Order: sequence, then structure tokens, then C-alpha cells
Amino acid sequence: MSSYPHSGPPQTTTLRQRLADLRGPAVPPRPLDARALAALAANPGCGRRALLDGAGVDKTALAAALGSPAPFGQSQFAIIRGNSFEAKVKADGGAELLRLVHLHLGAGAEPPRAGTPVPDLTAAGPEGRAARTALALREATAAGAWTLLDHPMLALEVAGTPAYLEPDAVVVHPDGRWTVVEVKSFPLLDGSADPAKVGAAARQAAVYVLALEGTAAKVEAAEVGHTVLLVCPKDFSNQPAAAPVDVRRERAVTRRQLARLTRVEELAATLPAGLTFDPARPAAELTEAVSAVSASYAPECLSACELAFHCRERARAAGEATALGRSVRGELGGCATVAQALDAAAGRGPADDPTAAALLQAARLRAEALAEAADRAAAGALAAAETAEAPEEGACRC
Repeated sequence: MSSYPHSGPPQTTTLRQRLADLRGPAVPPRPLDARALAALAANPGCGRRALLDGAGVDKTALAAALGSPAPFGQSQFAIIRGNSFEAKVKADGGAELLRLVHLHLGAGAEPPRAGTPVPDLTAAGPEGRAARTALALREATAAGAWTLLDHPMLALEVAGTPAYLEPDAVVVHPDGRWTVVEVKSFPLLDGSADPAKVGAAARQAAVYVLALEGTAAKVEAAEVGHTVLLVCPKDFSNQPAAAPVDVRRERAVTRRQLARLTRVEELAATLPAGLTFDPARPAAELTEAVSAVSASYAPECLSACELAFHCRERARAAGEATALGRSVRGELGGCATVAQALDAAAGRGPADDPTAAALLQAARLRAEALAEAADRAAAGALAAAETAEAPEEGACRC
């Protein structure tokens, strides 16, 4: 049984104070970045991640305190390789990057010329850089010429707090369209790349698109393109190649997730009073606190969430079907656990459940196939034994 009182927080408790209590009074809020927001879109059904991110909880520290640290981050070699490739793409004032943008997304416009403007976006602090970026976008749109913004700073309001995001580049077209450019170090092999990596890049770029839309709404004749440009090494070389990626679906999912975060007060109000995710608390208490928030674990979480190892352990212990993957969980229908699926396969499922009937039929077919294979193996073994015992043809019988 839970040791927390069942009454919710007092009505006079402000949201800011409630969130501070959740992450720990002495723990500063962890700001959201594009990767974290993209991870929300990757698993929109996880209330645990939505609440923890909305409250600014440091999930890395929380995972370590729970005893399930996640080894996140790129190797030093990968970071150096990625920085080297990005520098090559943006060399000579971004000439190659602009050429790729015009080639794939600049139909009908004059090609960029040498000396395309690259505004200086230097300013004090993220707020200053975001304001400087907004001014540069406004000026470039009014000028009606190709402009490259290298590592601009964008602001996106998340749960009432601005999150500052830094895409690799934003290109302003002569017609006032803004295009997000993501430079990645994984290769494009014969024009295609790893779907999982492309999907992650698309979700991250969709966050930037949402942030740009807030700025574009205040700029006359500005439009944010929903097709971003992914720039990667071509095949196994260090030569840049590009592919346009439509992020409308990822943008819609991320927008819905951000709407959930703006209702973080409602999520927090359902929790027992006194509950906290302060990493300084004992592991047993933190385990109970985390378990009070519903999660939706899937194997894909291992590459996107710091709490994935803890959630996987709990999902396996509970026999949850989601631990086998989203596709398997979808096929199992009303069978939420592995035990329920095994019962259905053994004929103990609901009589009117089509999923249970399909599992029962699959189990019968499997049993028949195994029986046939066993019979064939036995027959083969018997034939081999008879052959070994029979005398060789032409052998002397004296």
C-alpha cells in the first residue's frame, strides 16, 4: 500500500510551487530541448514522461537514483566526426548547403549567389539570441533574398515556460519561406538512410518548425515550410547529400503532446500530496513515486528516454505485452499482458474475443507443425538406423 496520503494538493498551491515540490525543493528545473520534445512525440501515450518533462525533473539523475542509469550520449569520435562534417557543409558561407536547399526545395527561384547573407546572431544569453534570431528572420524576409541563419536560437513556450532550441540552420527563401535544415552524420546509402534515424531527425525538426511558426505569425509574408532538408554524408564518403523530409505528421503529434504538457497541473493534481521525484530521496521511495504515474513502455524508449531501463524492468516484471514491442501489443488486442495472451492460446480466453480465437488457432497450428516435424525427425532417425544396420551390398556372407 502507498505511504502517501490520498488527498490531492491544497487548492491554494500554485502550479510553480507544485512542480517545485515534485522535482525537489532544492532541485532547479531542467530545461527542455528539441531532443526531449521529439522524444515526447515518439511516445505520446506515456503520462510519466509528460509529467516529468513538464515538471522539469532531471530524468538522468532520477534514473541513477533508482538504480537503473541509462548510458546516453554520443561517443567522442562521433561528436568530432559530426562537427567536422557540419563544418564542411557550411564552409564558404554555406555555399554547398544553400545549393542543396535550392536543388531540393527551391523550385522556381533563382539559385543563391556567392556572398549570400549570413547574419551574426551573437547576443547575451538565450533570450538575447532568440530576439536577435527573430530580428534577422524579419529582415531577411523583408529583403526577399536567400539568407542563411547558422545555429539560430528559437523560443517555444512549453507548459508556460520558454524552451530555447537551436537547429543546425534555417534558410530564408526569396519568397519568404523558411526551411529548417538538419545536418546529421549518419550516411545516405543509395539515396536512403536508416528509417529509425530519419524518424528521430524528423521529430526533432518538427519541434523547430513549431517554434518557427510562432515567430512567422508576427512577420508579414513569412511562411514556415513543413518539408525540412536532411543533409548527410553520401554513401561512405564525406561528401554531403540531402533528402527532403515531410514533417507534417510529426509536427501534429508534437503539437498534441505540447498541449498535454500545458495541462501538467491536471496531471499533477491526480498525484498524492507529498509525492516527490527528488533524486536525493531513498530509492524505495522514488520507486513508489515513479510507479504512481502511468507509463507506456516500448523497446523504442531505450534510445529516447533516460528512464527506459527502469520502465523496462517494471514492464517485464508485470508481464506487460508492450515490453514485446508496439507492433506485438497491437496484434494482441485486448490481451494487455503476456499471461492473458498465453491463456487465450491455451483456450482459456473469452469466447467472443476474435484475438483470443486467433491466438488459439495459432497455437493449434504451431502444435500441429511441431508434431509433424517431430514425426519426420523420428522417421528420419529410424531410416538412418535401419540403413546403418543393413549389410553392405556385395559383402561376403561366409
